[in-house]
Amino acid sequence: MVSNWWSCIFFGIAGGALLYYGAEWMVKGGVSIARKCRISPLVIGLTLVAFATSAPELVVSIIAALDGKGDVSLGNIVGSNICNITVILGVSALIAPVTANPRLLKLDMPLLIVISLLLTGVVILTGGVGRIPGLVFLASGIGYTWFQVHSSRRKNSESEEMETSVVKLPLAMGLVLLGLGALTSGARFFVDSAVFADASLGVSDAVIGLTIVALGTSLPELATSAVAAWRGEQDIAIGNVVGSNLLNIMIILGIAPLIRPIMAPGICTADLAVMLGVTLALACLMKFSKPIGRLAGAGFLLTACIYTVCLIRR
Repeated sequence: MVSNWWSCIFFGIAGGALLYYGAEWMVKGGVSIARKCRISPLVIGLTLVAFATSAPELVVSIIAALDGKGDVSLGNIVGSNICNITVILGVSALIAPVTANPRLLKLDMPLLIVISLLLTGVVILTGGVGRIPGLVFLASGIGYTWFQVHSSRRKNSESEEMETSVVKLPLAMGLVLLGLGALTSGARFFVDSAVFADASLGVSDAVIGLTIVALGTSLPELATSAVAAWRGEQDIAIGNVVGSNLLNIMIILGIAPLIRPIMAPGICTADLAVMLGVTLALACLMKFSKPIGRLAGAGFLLTACIYTVCLIRR
């Protein structure tokens, strides 16, 4: 499919666009279906929307794993988690200072730190993610989602309303199917373009996964958090980042290794250390800096630039 640089650029851009719009269609259709079934808006936001914005990472990681591109598959997740904090939250904080909801510090942020440490240990010890760690991650993700849904339903906060418009049920189902098709095709285009770039430039699969693929699959999170920050919806801006990072590890690295174990020798300790470092930095800022201001946002963006330069030099 990708045979030259022009087709590589075309399919790369087309893949990124399909990933973005596919996730958007899935969010709109899925939220509409859920609200038609009278599911709490808070439950929808905590589960369906967060998963939908991580759908590009899921599809790309699965396809890359099936193709034997373990470095792309795992690099996509590690790179996306770094990108979500440094680029997405950095941009959001530059648009408007972000204040973290104290609720995130009680469960979500500590869980993200623990699950990131677990991923780091697994990759260092085994060189990838096998089926048993995948089962552990997936079980953790299911338990986390169940807890959020159960506690949200118990509170039953009817006063909260989502701004997402509701469409008729047939159209909503069509949007979900269209979104799935766009995500699948977009991921295929994106991975093929990345593989061609790898072969042509001599850049490793790990670097491609940690940079181009990670940024491309993070477009839904970037759009969601930037718009939320602009509108003053601070809980969405920072909650989207934390929730997506949790789901990236627990759900995506839970499902992908079950289909085919992921071996990623190109992902080194430094990459995992950066992921852990920015996660801990975010936790400290959420705890001690209220709000997370523009200076912190600029610091996150500078970190992203330095890390990218180091990757390219590597």
